[in-house]
Formats: sequence, structure tokens, C-alpha cells
Amino acid sequence: MTINFPELARQAAADGAITPEEVLALRRSAWPDGRIDETEAEAILAINDVVSAKSAEWIDFLVEAVGEYVLNGTEPRGYVADETADWLIAKLDNDGRLDSAAELELLVRVLEKALGTPDRFKDYALAQIEHSVLTGEGPTRDGGHLSAGSITEAECKLLRRVIFASGGDRPAAVSQREAEMLFRLKDATLGADNAAEWQRLFVQGVGNYLQGWQGAKGLTRERAAELEAFMNQPSGGLSGFFRRMGSVAAGDLRSAARDLLTSPSARNFTGEAVADAAVTGSEQQWLDTRIGNDGQIDPLEQALLAFLAEG
Repeated sequence: MTINFPELARQAAADGAITPEEVLALRRSAWPDGRIDETEAEAILAINDVVSAKSAEWIDFLVEAVGEYVLNGTEPRGYVADETADWLIAKLDNDGRLDSAAELELLVRVLEKALGTPDRFKDYALAQIEHSVLTGEGPTRDGGHLSAGSITEAECKLLRRVIFASGGDRPAAVSQREAEMLFRLKDATLGADNAAEWQRLFVQGVGNYLQGWQGAKGLTRERAAELEAFMNQPSGGLSGFFRRMGSVAAGDLRSAARDLLTSPSARNFTGEAVADAAVTGSEQQWLDTRIGNDGQIDPLEQALLAFLAEG
């Protein structure tokens, strides 16, 4: 890295801005090999702390560069390690909160691209959006110009991106914790001037938790590391497997493949999906508890029940 990060940070602190030319210089100097290390990521975050006027060019660079380190700085690539998740949250956190939409976008983009993240990483991102809606303060609130107790179109889009992100505890699906958060937001914003998208998001989100297919779970980071180690074994692993298979007669191979494909134990994905779409007794009890909290059924709950009845 040839760029003088401390000097650039001092310049940014003096005028609160970083020019497009400086961003381009950062890209060329810090990213010539397509990799970002921890020192470079920390330097970029340090500059972000003192830049008050965050341009689109800067936000794109911040998200791409720091995201590259978080996603691919440790093996297996694409999975966010526990220590990396804790590192990023500690770097961004200010008394439990984020200071800017750029930082929230960084978290959201990591969740969208990751093959897996610690649950607390996704929970932290969602907590930022929920806090903004409930208090009227935070990275989605346009500097405090939007009142508390209503949910905006931008917040709906962020919530949708996070709860359906690939990097959470239920990849591309809604967890119970997330469904409960949607109910809390619904209760807090009921009757407010909310975005038109909000009812659809609430219904689809909670409906996904109750009826979504559970079968397509992603690999954990630990399991991915085990598989990668197996693939890389010099004397065993995948190459060893094929060497061993080379001693099996062609007819035996065909027979083994036929047995595998026609085995009664083969997963019935259609059956799994149908079974998961049915609301179970425990799920029904969970839903009844939340709908019965105030003794009445509000319009969003009515829309949810209609959606479930159609399913």
C-alpha cells in the first residue's frame, strides 16, 4: 500500500470530506490485488469515522473494500468468522448504535453476499433498523427529520434485504426472532403514515416463517471448513476418492448409482415443502399469542390471516 492513510485521514478530518479523486487513489493503492487485509480495512474505517460528507463514491468503496475483508479475510472464503463479525461491530458501534447509513449498508451488503454469518451479526443489523423506527433516531432517519413510530419505504427495503439475506440463521428465510421483530414493529407503527410496502412485507415475512420450507439450509462455516480441508488433502480427499472408485467395475458403478437414485431414503423435497407449509400446533400457538395480545385483530393481522388461509 503506497497511499499515506494517516495524511488522508488528517485531510478528511480538516474538511469533513473525501474527494472522488482521493477515493479513486484509494482503490488503486489499497486494492491492486483484489484483496484487503485487516490493517487496510481498519485504515478505511478510521477515515470513515472523520468523513462527515459521505459521497456515493466513498460509500461504494467503503462497502466493497471492508466487505471484501470481512467476507474473504479468513478461510473458508465467503463465511464471516465469529471474531471478524465481532471486530466489525466493535469498529462501527457507538453506544449500541451506528452513526451513518453507509455503515448500515456495509452490514446489509455483507449479509447479502455471505454464505454464512454468526446470528448476532444479522441481529445487530436488524436492531439498528428497529431502533430507528421506534425512536426516530438512527442511520435510516435522515438526521432525525423523520418522526418516530412510522416506517419508511427505505426501511422496508432494508428490512426485506436483511431478513431474506443468505447469510443468516435461516438463509433466504425468516426466523422466529425476525417474525417477532416484525410484530413489534407492526404494534409500534399501527395506524401511522407508513410506507405502502409495509403491509406486504409484514405479511410475507411472518407468513414465510410460518409456512417457509426448512429444507434448504446453508452449510455452517465449520462444516464448510471441513469440506474444504477434505478437498485439499494431498493423499486423500476428492482425488483419493476417485482413485478408489477407479478400481470398481463399470457395471458396479452403474448399479451403485441406480441404487442411490432410487433409494427410498432419498429426500422427498416436494413432500418436505408441503409439510413445512402447514402451520404446526406450536406455530399456531405462537401466532395466537401475538394476535391475541390486545384482544383485537388489526388490519395487518387480518391480511396475514387471509394470506395463511389461502396457503
